[in-house]
Parts: sequence; structure tokens; C-alpha cells
Amino acid sequence: MQIEQIYTGCLAQGAYYITSDGEAVIIDPLRETQPYLDRIARDGVKLKYIFETHFHADFVSGHLDLSKETGATIVYGPTAEPEFEATIAVDNQVFEIGNIKIKVLHTPGHTLESSTYLLIDENGKDYAIFSGDTLFIGDVGRPDLAQKSASMTQEQLAGLLFHSLRDKVMPLADDVIVYPAHGAGSACGKNMSKETVSTIGNQKATNYALRADMTEAEFITEVTDGLLPPPAYFGMNVSMNKKGYDSFQHVLQHGMKPLSVTEFETVAEETSALILDTRNNGIFSKGYIPQSINIGINGDFAPWVGALIANVNQPIVLVTEVGKEEETVTRLSRVGFDNLVGHLEGGFEAWKNAGKEIDHVNRITAEQFKTEVKIGESTIIDIRKESEYSAEHIHEAFSKPLANINEWIKDINPKEHFFMHCAGGYRSMIAASILQARGFRNFTEIEGGFSAIAKTDIPRTDFVCQSKVFK
Repeated sequence: MQIEQIYTGCLAQGAYYITSDGEAVIIDPLRETQPYLDRIARDGVKLKYIFETHFHADFVSGHLDLSKETGATIVYGPTAEPEFEATIAVDNQVFEIGNIKIKVLHTPGHTLESSTYLLIDENGKDYAIFSGDTLFIGDVGRPDLAQKSASMTQEQLAGLLFHSLRDKVMPLADDVIVYPAHGAGSACGKNMSKETVSTIGNQKATNYALRADMTEAEFITEVTDGLLPPPAYFGMNVSMNKKGYDSFQHVLQHGMKPLSVTEFETVAEETSALILDTRNNGIFSKGYIPQSINIGINGDFAPWVGALIANVNQPIVLVTEVGKEEETVTRLSRVGFDNLVGHLEGGFEAWKNAGKEIDHVNRITAEQFKTEVKIGESTIIDIRKESEYSAEHIHEAFSKPLANINEWIKDINPKEHFFMHCAGGYRSMIAASILQARGFRNFTEIEGGFSAIAKTDIPRTDFVCQSKVFK
């Protein structure tokens, strides 16, 4: 028996590849299937099952393409109603893979169909669980995402989750390994650990939601407290996972279509496409195609695309570093942004060499900021998360998280200059590009963000550990 956790950092997502005696299963695969096909061919095994822990909201699963390419059966837990052929397991149903077994534990709460898969090894011992979004390391799945489809309140779903954990998960032996679907950075929980593997015993000792003396009422209060609104694209991803989607190869073919400068201009205008520039924020600031939105590929790319563009049907044309086109298309497809109409051949340099109009962002260093800012007089916007701001911030700075830019942008006085920063420059350049695309120019963005600012003597509040902020 072999278990491989295939972790994708930008989505904080774990898929699992398991083999035993010539057979294999994959749990919660990503959209692109070639890496899985390569593993299957390498190991000389047959893919028997594709297990889905639930209808995912934060990414589009590769279950359909993978099933078509291998003939493997797609398996969901009880109550799932996919609009394609799949096996809907019953609670405690057992599936055999080589010399091991996988038992379905129906654990509703995150969603109604949510299931945990218990792996029983060759000796008949409970070895590991693949907990999906039911149990994370240090946290549990948020119970508010399925309210509409379940016709239940988040409190009612949290109650289901309480009993799922205590009736199905916590009774397992302490040495049973826990493999979750997500880690820190995912919007599917509140305060997940950076660790991606644990044990039942460790989680019972350290996870706030598994306290032995916790009442159902206490669980509901703690799990639902402080939930931020889910990203707008979540519902669209659920729909794609439940109803089906275009093949990844078809999406790749469209996104990889090279466009000359002239073709790029024509396509962008005729399709009302959003120009998405995925270059590094420092490079972008020095020159970009007017009206472009910068979301750098070297960061939490897909989640920010989903959160800020939101509509997965939005036509998009790409400006990438040369050689990064396929990676960009792949990562967009993972969150359902399939309406890609091509990329600028030769990247931004082709546009520049054609003598086309270029825009730039007014970016200064933290040392320049120190000489220009007047604490108490200057307007300073901190676009980090509220928890980051609460931990430490510049005196008199306003907290305006990037995720909420569509709300706070309405309050900006275009005649009043402001300084803007995030933690390191990635998010503030996203905000800068959005602001300038909407006609706001009277601002200065800080290179290096708060990390650079903290090295100066600009007055700041006392640091508070962010874990304490969450609690």
C-alpha cells in the first residue's frame, strides 16, 4: 500500500493517490488529469475509483475527465445528486482496492453529502481517514456554504457537523492518520494549520472543535463565529462540479491561442474581455497595457482571481511572462475560469515594441514613504486582512481589505490623495490595477508593503500574535 498526498499550495488543496496490489484510487483530484495519468502509468496500476468527499466550492475537480480517460468509477457519499453517472454510496459501504478497503463514513455538516473515507489496511486495521472539508488540521469545515441548497441555516448545518465529528470521527483510534482536503490559506475554514497531516489523537488534543467537554451549543457558536463571506465564485464552482464542465484540454486549447498585438486589441474589444496580466507586481508597476488587472502568477493566484473577478463566464485575455501561458491557463481552469480567448503572443514586450500606449503605477519605497507620509494628516489604506491589521498596523491607517474592494472603492474621494499598502506588494498591486482601471489615479502604492514599512521608524501599533487575534 502506498499513499501520496498531492498538495497544491496556491489552492491549499490536497488530493490523494493510493495504490495497492495493482489497483489505485484518487481522492478529490484537481482539474488537470495528466499528472495522475503519469503516476498510474509509472506504477503500472489500474485506476478503479475516483472518490469525491463532496461537491467542492473552491476548485473544479478533475473527476469527469479522469473517469472518461481511465474508465474509473466516480464515487460520492450519501445524498449526493450529481448530473452525471456516478456511484452514490450508502453510509458504511466498503470498497475494495487491491488488498485494502475504503469505508464510507457519511459526515454531513460542511455540506449534506460530505463524506469521510476511512482506509482499512491489509491487516484489517483502521489506518487513515481522508476527511475532505469535514475535519481540517486545527479546524473544521465552515457550515455556511450549503445553506441555500440544503434549505438549512448555518447553525443547523453546524449541528449536523457536531454529531458527524463525534459519532463518526472522534471514536476512531488515536493513531489513525488524518488527511484533510485543505490547509492554511483555504477559504473553506477559518484558522487551519499549515500542517497537512495529523492524527485523530493529536486533533482531539489540539483542535478547538474536538474538545471532549464541548456542548453542541458551544460548538455551533464557535464554528460560526467570525465567518467571512465566501468568495463569489464558490457557488459557480459547486455548479460545475455537480453538473459537469468542458474538458480541460478544450480550455487549454483556447487559452493557448497566440494573439498578435492587433488581434489582441480586436479580440479584447469585440468580446469585452478582461485583460489579466499575471506578471510580477514590480514588473507590472513599471509598465502595463491600460485597463489591465494584475494578479501575479507567483502568489495566491487562483483564489484571488475567483474572489475578485467572481464570474467564471467572464471572457479573459492573458498577458503573461513568455513561457508561463500554459501554467496560467491551467491554474485558471482549476477555479472554473474557462472562457479564455487567448494570450498576447510575445507578452508585454510585444505590446511595448509595437509602440502602443502604456500605463504605470505610482509606486514608492518604504523609505520614500517615510519621508512623504504625515501621520495624522495623510490618508493611509491598509488592504491586508482584518486579522493582519489587528495584529499590527501603522498609526491612523484605515483597514480596507482587498477582498472588499468593490465595497470600499465607492467611498474613495478621487480628489484626496492616499497611500496604500498590503503585506509585501502582491495584493496592493492588484488593488492599484483595479483602482486605475476604474479611473482612480490619486494614490501612491508602497513597494514591499508592511514588511518593508516595519523596518522603518514609522509609528505602528504594538504587535499582537495573529493566533490570539483569531481566538
